[in-house]
Amino acid sequence: MSKYVKDLVTQEIAERTRGVEDALLVNVVGLSAPKAVALRKRLRENGMRLLVVKTSLAKRASQGTPLAAAFEQTQGSLALLWGDLDIISLAKEVVQLEKSGEFAPFAPCGGVMDGEALTAEGVKRISKWPNRQEQLGILAGQILAPGARLASQLLGPGGALASQIDKLGDSSGAADDLSGAAGDSSGAAGESEKPEGAD
Repeated sequence: MSKYVKDLVTQEIAERTRGVEDALLVNVVGLSAPKAVALRKRLRENGMRLLVVKTSLAKRASQGTPLAAAFEQTQGSLALLWGDLDIISLAKEVVQLEKSGEFAPFAPCGGVMDGEALTAEGVKRISKWPNRQEQLGILAGQILAPGARLASQLLGPGGALASQIDKLGDSSGAADDLSGAAGDSSGAAGESEKPEGAD
């Protein structure tokens, strides 16, 4: 490859990856053409982009960018994978695709996260972490849990107090009924004891 062509390819890589900070490197060497097309379609549907690069040119293209760390220990041809998803979601997708065996020999080879290089094992490790959406769910649960506990603590005694008031009300009503019944019976007894002819 002439220097002119190398410069053109380097510029193309730099242009296409401009603004990308986190990405993964995957192996697609040996993937058949039909499977390569199917893989690109699958990734594209999930908002991911795949770019096969010669690592020596990728190193030149990524100099001075967050992606530079990804190519520090790489050789040969690899594919750079990035997209709309956060890096952990990307790792989850890559590991899942590898486990499925559908696109063998597709496999993670490394990457970069927050400016730090990732190994293949590092990619598998972060794939077990909660992604951004899962982290938001965990955070929301932690924020709401104290409020739910407080509401439960407030409602618990309140419910018990209401129950006791109801019981007191029932007891008072029963006492009034008994008192009224006693008065009625006393009046009836007085009338029955009145002498005959006494008006």
